[in-house]
Amino acid sequence: MKCSKLITLLVFFGFTLYISAQTATLTGIVLNHSNDPLKEVNITTGSTGTFSDNDGFYSLQVPADKPISVTFSHLGHKNVILENLILNTNEVFEFNPVLSTDAIQIAGVTITPTGNKTVTGITTVSPEIVRNIPGANAGVENILKLLPGVSSSNELSTQYNVRGGNYDENLVYVNEIEVYRPFLVRSAQQEGMSFVNSDMVQNVRFSSGGFQAKYGDKLSSVLDISYKKPSKTSVQLDLSFLGASATVETISKNKKLSTISGIRYRDNGLLVNSQETNTNFNPTFADAQTFTTYRFSKKFHLDFLGNISINDYQNEPLNRQTNFGTITEPKSLVVYYQGEENNKYNTVLGALKGNYFLNENTTLKLIASLYHTTEEEYSDVIAQYVLGSVDNDLSSDSFGSATNLRGIGTQLNRARNELDALIFNLSHKGNHTIKNKVLEWGVKYTHEDIRDQLRESEFIDSVGFFVRPPLPEFNNNQPEEPFESPLVAYDGVNAKNFVKTDRFSGFVQFSNRLNIASHDVYYNLGIRAQHWSVSGENIKTTSQTVISPRGQVSLKPNWKRDMLFRLSGGLYHQPPFYRELRDQTGTINPDVKAQESIHLVLGNEYSFNLWERPFTLMSELYYKKLNHVNTYTLEDVRIRYVANNNAQAYAYGADFRLNGAFVPGTESWVSIGFLKTEENSNNRGYTARPSDQRLKFGILYQDYIPEFPNFKMYLNLVYNTGVPGGSPNYTDPYIYNSRLRDYKRADLGISYIFVDGNRTYQKNHWLHRFKELSAGFEIFNLFNNQNSITNTWVRDVDSKQQFAVPNFMTSRVLNLRLRMRF
Repeated sequence: MKCSKLITLLVFFGFTLYISAQTATLTGIVLNHSNDPLKEVNITTGSTGTFSDNDGFYSLQVPADKPISVTFSHLGHKNVILENLILNTNEVFEFNPVLSTDAIQIAGVTITPTGNKTVTGITTVSPEIVRNIPGANAGVENILKLLPGVSSSNELSTQYNVRGGNYDENLVYVNEIEVYRPFLVRSAQQEGMSFVNSDMVQNVRFSSGGFQAKYGDKLSSVLDISYKKPSKTSVQLDLSFLGASATVETISKNKKLSTISGIRYRDNGLLVNSQETNTNFNPTFADAQTFTTYRFSKKFHLDFLGNISINDYQNEPLNRQTNFGTITEPKSLVVYYQGEENNKYNTVLGALKGNYFLNENTTLKLIASLYHTTEEEYSDVIAQYVLGSVDNDLSSDSFGSATNLRGIGTQLNRARNELDALIFNLSHKGNHTIKNKVLEWGVKYTHEDIRDQLRESEFIDSVGFFVRPPLPEFNNNQPEEPFESPLVAYDGVNAKNFVKTDRFSGFVQFSNRLNIASHDVYYNLGIRAQHWSVSGENIKTTSQTVISPRGQVSLKPNWKRDMLFRLSGGLYHQPPFYRELRDQTGTINPDVKAQESIHLVLGNEYSFNLWERPFTLMSELYYKKLNHVNTYTLEDVRIRYVANNNAQAYAYGADFRLNGAFVPGTESWVSIGFLKTEENSNNRGYTARPSDQRLKFGILYQDYIPEFPNFKMYLNLVYNTGVPGGSPNYTDPYIYNSRLRDYKRADLGISYIFVDGNRTYQKNHWLHRFKELSAGFEIFNLFNNQNSITNTWVRDVDSKQQFAVPNFMTSRVLNLRLRMRF
């Protein structure tokens, strides 16, 4: 790749290439109205075509980067016509049509490099992008962080904020089964892996606000994942310095049983060891997942989703030196550690989903899932620190070392936390379709049984005296008055909670498509309700009910310009989960109300051709008014709630994303987001929330060398302005509310494609056995930016001044990667 091209990219994607005669692949299984495979279906586009085999499977090479029309025809069935299909070069797009006695023409839906244009405000992301784009935590969440309105300033974490919300405000579904995260994780390097296995993903749908009633009760977003239902047998391996994964797809000869299973192992040592703290880091992050479908008959299919995850985090910190301050007055913090952290998060999920196709218009579903997690957080770490200056004499042998040491202090952190959580879900969903009208409904019962024991403390011995909490009962008026206060932890929690929650929820929604004065109109109206009760040992039983009406309307005018307008909103509630009931002392408050948010989202999609290639500009303006807000503090990824509903808040902003084929045969995008969110606690006035990230800028870019098109480049760049969170413990945010530094990061991946769908070899060649084979390298934090997620506060013994010492995250790291599929 030419250097000038990369430089131009960093300014703004101005440089593009034109390559003709590129192709893509359209594949899938043709079904009849009973969902049985249909053989000998004629599939044509232009002058080319093919037929489905005895199993209904077909594969057709089609022109890329321009609109085409594909027709599926079969004797005794009406045609299915797929119009305005635009695919990337080398893209493999799966489409499974159903041929029935009614004529079907799929019109008004343009499939472009941006995904399916949808009137519901759901963003779709290509699974290939999810699997290929580099990142310290590559996968679905890595791509979400490049979308406008979605932010995270911690590359070791898979968690994300959406439009001013926090990590707990996001719904995640895999094949309509809700999935959960561990509870006790407090730092990103303890997390391990996301639940979602990107090698098993078929579809990714994401909504950042104003979502439909069917999606559940959270305040911020929905991530809706669909795992594959294999059409053939294959094995895939992904190996790198960060771990390994293996995925197996199988299907029986009679096509009734299909299974996709994955095993993953991850070692974050390469990333953690790039930080300033030297450690003996020895974690084990591993999981196994399977998604199985058995087709008992034409009308009844049964799905099973299973997951076992083992996260054994062992860390023995040794020492650290952080240089900070200014050029004229550089300072250094040197820390020596003793002790270790030993945390375990073991989770199991099992779910069954029955699909009953009553007829071609009605589908009924019954879903049952059981999630169990046992978590332990055992740690004893003593940190002895000294604060000093930095030798900035370039001729000195000790250049960069700490000198004039002062401010000696000791900190002891101890934790003995244990949690056992059991969550059972049983739900029924259904939908009935008549022409353009769709009625959907659902009911759900959830039982949560949480057993939690918190025992943690932090002791500080600084500058020659023991530091007690800065609370009124520990005021020191010496020498005027004797100070006889007992020695207590600067920050400590000791609590035992047994909490049970029973939830009943349901929804109903109606969707319709109309044509008014030659303009296409879509609307969706729905309502949700939830009733829950909280009980437990030494806890009074309380019950509450909320009702949430929601709606969306979209207009596609009959204009020459391809535009779509959307307006969505409604009332959204988030009934408290266990962690939201627990205050900062570990005490349960069963009277915590559901947080409430009014969403209003106005969106536009404008599709156009630029440089004879398809592009889409997506814009959204949003406003959220929040009541009964449960305020919280955030340290790294640990959220601690106040549990009192004593605040109001708001969030508003604008999101823009331009994506398309900046380079022929690829998908890239530029996203920009502006956000402002503030809260008013106890009527003290509005102040910035912990998630108040004002500006977000993200780039995802794909490219290749024209002379050697099998050399691929993937680049993502993120710039986020700093969020509040740099203040010391016990700080009143109305008096002192500092922001962390801006987050800037670039990850680069370069790979060579030996084998893929468009490049195969003869039987006598050693590469013939591979269906896919690629090798390459990734550079994380390409420009070696120093990003920080928290501050360590230390006191100068001379001036008694406190200094904020940034805790820097990972530096530049090189990773090698090998992918293959048989």
